[in-house]
Amino acid sequence: MSGGTLDGRVAVITGGSRGIGLGIATAYRAAGAHVVIAARKAAGLAAAREELLRVKGDGDLHTVVANAGEPEQAEACVEETMARFGRIDILVNNAATNPYHGDLLDLDLPRAEKTVRVNQYGMIAWTRYAWRAWMAEHGGAVVNIASVGGLIVDPHIGYYNATKAAMLHMTRQLAYELGPRARVNAIAPGLIKTELARAVWEVREPVLTAKLPLRRLGTVEDVANAALFLACDASSWMTGQTLVLDGGATALPIGVDE
Repeated sequence: MSGGTLDGRVAVITGGSRGIGLGIATAYRAAGAHVVIAARKAAGLAAAREELLRVKGDGDLHTVVANAGEPEQAEACVEETMARFGRIDILVNNAATNPYHGDLLDLDLPRAEKTVRVNQYGMIAWTRYAWRAWMAEHGGAVVNIASVGGLIVDPHIGYYNATKAAMLHMTRQLAYELGPRARVNAIAPGLIKTELARAVWEVREPVLTAKLPLRRLGTVEDVANAALFLACDASSWMTGQTLVLDGGATALPIGVDE
């Protein structure tokens, strides 16, 4: 295999029924991979399946109802994938949650625990089961979808961003622990034009893009292309790294918002 092809490889994508996860599934299928998308809601998975089947792709497609924050469901999804395909070459830890908006000191324990359970421990659990089932012996690639928020301070989603910062650190840690068999890398997207984030970007898009060096917001396809690169042999000597996809936002000089 070379370049951006994933012919015959099997990819598991958490949070794969919409937005970035669905975009990555689309790109992987177009590159020839067999794709398993996992998400909490059966209805969302059914709709995603219909959409993916309308898009030309050579790989097989399978859906599994699984909550990324429940380790036993992660294990069951991996077992189901192995039973169906006999391998797991790529794991995309995309699922995330953010149940709290506000100052850190007002954060309650239940929502803090939920955020950590999905965004941090979920990443560890899914990687563990994929590693033990296939990657420890045969190798593979893990792609973690973090956020540019893990690199900056934000007045509203500080705890969510802290969990994403933890993902970036754990990406480096896992790259060390799982090498040389498996590669582990991350993507840190800025504001992406998904339906979930529409309330954030739709009204303010002209203001937001005017400040960016590239003068546009990110798209699902931008993230999917990066995820394809990190999964394929084109990035075979790359591990423990984070690709920042933010249109240049983190390159802005101090005081640009003033």
